[in-house]
Amino acid sequence: MGMNAVYEGPDDCPAVVPVFPLGGALLLPRGQMPLNIFEPRYIAMIDDAIRTHRVIGIVQPEPESSRQAATPGLLQVGCLGRITQFAETGDDRYILTLTGIARFRIAEELSVTTPYRQCRVGYDAYLIDFTARAGEEAVDRNALLKALRAFAKASELKIDWKGVNEAPNEALVNALSMMCPFGPREKQALLEAPTLKERAEVLVAITEIELARNGGDPETTLQ
Repeated sequence: MGMNAVYEGPDDCPAVVPVFPLGGALLLPRGQMPLNIFEPRYIAMIDDAIRTHRVIGIVQPEPESSRQAATPGLLQVGCLGRITQFAETGDDRYILTLTGIARFRIAEELSVTTPYRQCRVGYDAYLIDFTARAGEEAVDRNALLKALRAFAKASELKIDWKGVNEAPNEALVNALSMMCPFGPREKQALLEAPTLKERAEVLVAITEIELARNGGDPETTLQ
């Protein structure tokens, strides 16, 4: 899904962003995330975003604090997303799609009067995100596809293999990272992987661990 706005670097992105804490969620640059918004505070957040820059930040709450605090701590790396599809349902919900722009690191959470949280963020650690398909040639596509086939078979996942075979490496790695049913820690590791090659390697490693945990033999299955 294309965007009308062009984001060529940090100067094109806001330094203060509204953040949507979502455990186990992963948004990556040029990836797409559907959202069903119904809580009043996040309805307000989307209203404000549409009136201004049309972007929000997706970030995971800290796993240890999310069960203990009304306002859990936030993990320090998230991803900025632009609202590229939007619909009202007529029953006080919004259905929307975010398209990932670039990852950010939280510098500080601000004291605000809005019902939703806002953070000052920096993008300089992730300048590579502003270049589409950067590092694709370094991805071991064969290893990635072997891991996917083994995981799909073990988990009885339905895969659009035609779409997989036609997808460029960036779209493939990021889509698989977002869709695979891994836990919050694994999702964060995929988010924080510095390059596309390293994200693909983390994805293969996590898949092997999941296969071994569920009784498969990754050394045999992934050959």
